[in-house]
Amino acid sequence: MEKEQYGKGYVRREDGWWLTDSEEEYGFRVNWKVKSLLHQERSAFQEISIIETEGFGRALVLDGIVQTTERDGWIYNEMITHIPLAAHPDPSTVCIIGGGDCGAVREAVKYPSVKRVDMVEIDPGVVNVSRKYLPSIAGEGEPDPRIRFVFEDGAAFVKEKKGEYDVFIVDSSDPVGPAKVLFEEPFYRDVHRALKDDGIMVCQSESPVFHPQVLTKVRRTLMTLFPYVRTYLATIPTYPGGIWSFTLASKRPDPLDGIEERLRDEDTRYVNRDVVRSCFRLPNYVRELLGEK
Repeated sequence: MEKEQYGKGYVRREDGWWLTDSEEEYGFRVNWKVKSLLHQERSAFQEISIIETEGFGRALVLDGIVQTTERDGWIYNEMITHIPLAAHPDPSTVCIIGGGDCGAVREAVKYPSVKRVDMVEIDPGVVNVSRKYLPSIAGEGEPDPRIRFVFEDGAAFVKEKKGEYDVFIVDSSDPVGPAKVLFEEPFYRDVHRALKDDGIMVCQSESPVFHPQVLTKVRRTLMTLFPYVRTYLATIPTYPGGIWSFTLASKRPDPLDGIEERLRDEDTRYVNRDVVRSCFRLPNYVRELLGEK
């Protein structure tokens, strides 16, 4: 297949096509060997591709950047979903911003107390492609009836809400392009207003190794709005460096009280009580970055 049919980020080598994600500032690259291109389209927002990789199965690629893979995407989806849902004593209404691969929303409905999940994704093409080509992530068959898909800008959607949600999950892509506003103070202020009085939010806050300025900014901003803010980590091989951060912010005094007992880990592959207990215990370099040491 010719290069123009693959698009941004793909490189032809002697042994075939590779997809490259680079952190130029650090002279670091992550590479996936591509077996085949299963789907590619240009939506109103971005280039959407599904590739079959040599070792990570199928992968969702947006504008040349891998978003999730069959091999390890469940780690991210479990960690961004189960931690806040288990932290809340009775989550009933949930809002997910982004998450077009449908992996997070699939985890959210594992909690019986959840009555409604609004999944707000700006690009319906991502959802359609993920449901067709990534059933191991998005799920098979018709979506759970508690899920409501909302195809619009997440920042605009949140502005209209007040005291409506128990849990807010910001499952955004990197802070570039349309996703940039999802890392800014006005958006977090709107999320705070959209939460109930005991509400909890979580966002992915990038790599503490390659994007420390994003993590520190997110945490610093949330601390001006919420009384309780905690960062936790997970190991996700697909993402640059393998270590990824999430930041939890709560209106409740101590959302981690009782979190292990409320965790629904009967059908998980990564999250369990030991992981929940340990993921908030940060290594010294992250503590130093966050000013905790």
